[in-house]
This record gives sequence, C-alpha cells and structure tokens, in this order.
Amino acid sequence: MLAELADLPSVPYRNPADAVLSDPRVAEEKRFCANLSCGKPVGRSRDGQPGRADGFCPHCRTPFSFTPKLAKDDLVAGQYRVLGCLAHGGLGWIYLAADENLDGRWVVLKGLLNTADPEALAAAEAERKFLTTVDHHNIVKIFNFQRSAGLGYIVMEYVGGQSLHELRRQGPLPLRETLMYGREILRALAYLHEQGLVYCDLKPANVIRVGKRLMLIDLGAVQRIGSPPGTSWVTLGYHAPELDTQPSSISSDLYTVARTLAVLTIPSFSPARGGVASPLPADCGHESFARLLHRATAPDPADRFADAREMEEQLVGVLREISAAADGVPYPAASTLFGPERAPVGTRLADADDRVFDDLRPLDAVAALPVPLAHPEDPAAGQLAGLAGRHPSELLTEVRAMTPTPETRLTLARLLIEEGSPEAWQVLDELDRLLPRDWRVTWYRAAAALGLGDPAQAVRLFDACVSLMPGEVAPRLGLAFALECAGQNPVRWYESVWRTDHGYVSAAFGLARHGLTEVLDEVPVTSSHRVAAQIARVAATSRGPDPTRLGHGDLAAAVTRLEQLADLDPRRREHLTAEVLRAALALLDTSAPPAGLRLAGAPFTERGVRRKLEEIYRGLAAAAPTRQERHTLVDQANQVRPRTWL
Repeated sequence: MLAELADLPSVPYRNPADAVLSDPRVAEEKRFCANLSCGKPVGRSRDGQPGRADGFCPHCRTPFSFTPKLAKDDLVAGQYRVLGCLAHGGLGWIYLAADENLDGRWVVLKGLLNTADPEALAAAEAERKFLTTVDHHNIVKIFNFQRSAGLGYIVMEYVGGQSLHELRRQGPLPLRETLMYGREILRALAYLHEQGLVYCDLKPANVIRVGKRLMLIDLGAVQRIGSPPGTSWVTLGYHAPELDTQPSSISSDLYTVARTLAVLTIPSFSPARGGVASPLPADCGHESFARLLHRATAPDPADRFADAREMEEQLVGVLREISAAADGVPYPAASTLFGPERAPVGTRLADADDRVFDDLRPLDAVAALPVPLAHPEDPAAGQLAGLAGRHPSELLTEVRAMTPTPETRLTLARLLIEEGSPEAWQVLDELDRLLPRDWRVTWYRAAAALGLGDPAQAVRLFDACVSLMPGEVAPRLGLAFALECAGQNPVRWYESVWRTDHGYVSAAFGLARHGLTEVLDEVPVTSSHRVAAQIARVAATSRGPDPTRLGHGDLAAAVTRLEQLADLDPRRREHLTAEVLRAALALLDTSAPPAGLRLAGAPFTERGVRRKLEEIYRGLAAAAPTRQERHTLVDQANQVRPRTWL
C-alpha cells in the first residue's frame, strides 16, 4: 500500500508559550511596503542611522508600521487575552491569545487590514466572513473577526507544530515525504476551489505539521476566484507571474504548490534572488518530479494542470514510481485516463539461434498500447462500450457509421492507426480543430507516427505526453516503444514502467530484448504470460554466439525451468530442451563441468549430452506431423549421436 502522511513520524505539539517571541522585531532586510502594487523596501538604514519601524513608504507614501500593535495582557474585544507575538506576516504581526470565554483556549490573532478607515474595515470584515464557513481537516479553522483600536483581526485556531519552512531549514526534505505533503496540500486547495476560493499565498511557512496532520495555517490572503487583478497578497518567488495583470485563479494556486515543493526538496533552489523569482532548474532530482513541476509552472496558465485534483492524481503517480524504485516492490493503481495494457508485445522468439527475440514491430506496439478512456458524458460513450470485442475490421465499419462525436472520431483515429492507414492523419487534423489542447490528440498523433513509420516524431510526441501526464505509466511505455523503434536506448523507460506496475508485461519483455532477461522471472506466477516469460528466459540462456558466457549451472537451471512449466506443450518442451543441450555441447568444447553434474537426466559429458539429444530428436521425429519435418529431425539425430567404432 502506498505510504500516506500518517505513516511518517509524528511532529510533537509545540507548547504555545514556547512559541512566543521574546523580542518581536522585523529585520530591516524583511521590511517591504504593504501596497501590493509597490512592494519596495521600506524602513531601511541610511547614513549610519537605523531604519524607522514606523513611517511612510518613500515610493508611494503608503504608511507602514513594523511595531506590534498589541502587547502582553491586552484584551481584544473583551474576550481574547494577548500573550505575545508569534511572527510577522504580510498584513502585520500575528499574536497568540487565550479565549477567556472558552476556558483559555489558545487562539491566533492575525491582522486583517491596516487602516484607520472604519468603513473600509467593516467592508473588509464583511467580505471575509465566508472564511468562517471553511471546514477541512487540512485547513486551520477560522473562529471569528474582531476589532481593536481601529484594526481588524482574524481569530483562528492555534496549531502547534513545525512549519515546512522550519523543517526545510534543517536540510532538503526527502522527495517521497515532500510528495506526501503536496498530496495533502492539493486536497486542501481542491476543497477551497470547490467553494469558489483561491488560497493565493502558499509557501512553506504557511504549512504546518503537527502530530500526523498537515495544515494550511494562514487564510489571510484567501480570495474569491476572479477577484480583481493585483488585489491578492503574494510572496516573491512563489506567485504566478500573470497575477500582475490577471485575477488569481486555480492555475495560479497550482503554480505556488509546485514552487513550494521545489523549495522543499531541491538542495540548491532558492525561490528568488536579488528581488527576482528564480527559474526552476531543469534537473529537479527526479525526472518525473521535474516534469510535474514544470507543467504546473508553465508560463501560459492554460498549459498547467486543469485543477488541483488532476495535479494530485499525477503527483500520486510520481509518488508511486519513486516509492517502487525505493522499496523494490511495484505500486500499481488503476488509471482514470487509460485502460490496461491490451496484450504484451515483443514476446516472439526469433527463428535464428543467435538471437533471442525478433525486432519489435511498430504496429504490434501500437496495438498493445493502453487505450485512453472514453469521456462518460460523450453521447456515443455507451454505444462504443458495447462494441468491445468486435473484430477490428468490423469495428472500423461500425464506427464509421456512427454519428460523429469527439469519442467516435478518436476511436476512428485509433482504428485507422492500428490498420496502418494514412487516413488517420486526416482524422487527427480534424480532431485538432475539434479538441484544441486535448492530450488524447497528442497521444494518437504519437501512436500514428509510431505505427506509420516515423519513430523519431513518435519519440517527440510520446515525450510530450509524458510531460503532460508525468504520473501515468502508459505514456512512459509508449515512449519506450518509440525509442526502441527509433534505434535509441529505451531501457530506463521500460524500467520505470516495470518497477511501478507488473501489469505491463511488455515492459519486462522490452528489458529482456535489451539483455536484462533476469527481469522475466518477475512476471507474476498468476500471470497468463508467465510461461512465455520463462520460455524466453530459457532461450536467453541457450542462445547466443559466445558459448563461453554460459556456466554449466546456468544450463542446468534452464532445464529445471522447463521441467517446472506444467502447462507447457510437451513437444515445445522437448524442442527447448534440445536447444539447451546443443548449447551444452558448445560449452563442453571450452570447459569441463563439475563431476557428477547431470543435464536433462543425462550425464553432463559430451557422450551423455549427445545421447540425450539423439533421443529427443528421434522422439520428436516419430511424432512429427509432416514427412519433411520428420526427415529433418532424423538428420539432426544422426548429426549429434555419439561417435562409435561400429
């Protein structure tokens, strides 16, 4: 089972009194104008004189104050007894207080609006009342809004623990752990987005771990989706670049998630340098993780994930891949985008004795690829599902006759590609116009390029699919197929697929075609392809131009494998045993086996192996279905029989 946040060690609850600052000051290098359209440094030293903690921005004349407005033992709204300052945020100081109406329950007071205008303050409070309705286990609870000395405060629960910022200061976080945090954050944001809200200011300091929980602790910047541009509170290095001219949005929230995850786990990454946001590095420590981050931070918001649930789904896929590599066990899961692998491909043994497998045939690879799932709301979805199992040519006729819908056109493109028909390109061009930016069109263009003879283009397009869906297994398998057909090395992609999900048997055979035949032993015993994998394992042992690469024990083990395959056709077993014995004869020309070793029930000597081979060939000849095959087998028996003087 994939690890969850609850599987990590607990973070102890922090005593509220220990969290209060003894000397609440804001360092000069952290003093900036609170006017979102300005944001320039204020309160800085000049001519040897320390900067003022209170004053007016020299650039836009907005008043600023970095002095706490509440002191120890102050009583706010006749209810909240202040203990002291916890931290300084974008809207001022954050205070710890005790709710004297509820037996001293600890709460946090956060500045709402730094204004002396009662009407503006009242309007801001009214606009923020919706925060009291937010109710999610990953989001801090807002209790109330109160005023004190003309200032407004959000009253929220105290969450004792460690922020992700504090954890990161101890060093980069493990990638698996970071992805677990990302999953919880995205669940919280998905909830807010469903309520018509955007968080706006996600960063490590605004996320706290306590016990086995993760919580967003600062709702001060939360807005309704579509609020006017320039009104959201943001943090340099985390916020999406379009927020200067566009309203905050779901995609701008997802941008902050990716930047937060990058800060947590990439050792050398700083979100901003010299007052400018730093670009994400190309190498983020893991390729699928890097692709996840780069899609979520694409310059064009339309190129990012559609919503938090889509990003979470891909993040979890990346987590499965990373966990499988770390633990050495697969972490399969049903995809919401693709069906399963339709059939293993590339399993055919070569006819020649000097190689194990035939080359991968592109159209076979295309026919094995998982099929994108039909959108259930398409008018033809039910009708298409009812056609499953039909012969391809019959299915093609049926689909052509159906009323055109996006799903029927996509199905038609797939069938034409699998038929090897160039007409597929025409259908795909129509789909480009019908479904702009739909990943399924890119997927089928990749499949068409592979099946219709342009593997280099297939590599580029499947690579694009991997970037669009970094947590999905199917695009990685497609990319591996394309690389192999293009004459490039596909091993790392086959490895990624096979480590993650043993349901993709084509990946195991792909590795075997590139010399990693031991992986075939990992095909599950319950798989219908187990016998084919074991046969290929035997063939990989007995075939090859260099017999000295074999050990006597390898050949004995190969025969044992054959004997253990109860479902293997006896005639097939005899042919494969003969292959192993012929390899044994070649090996005996170069080295002698250990004394007493036997092979297929015969002494592992030249005479013993030849006698066994002769016996097998004569037995096969007796049951041969044709005269030509019988004569061939008799000739082979005569060639290998032991030499005698008689």
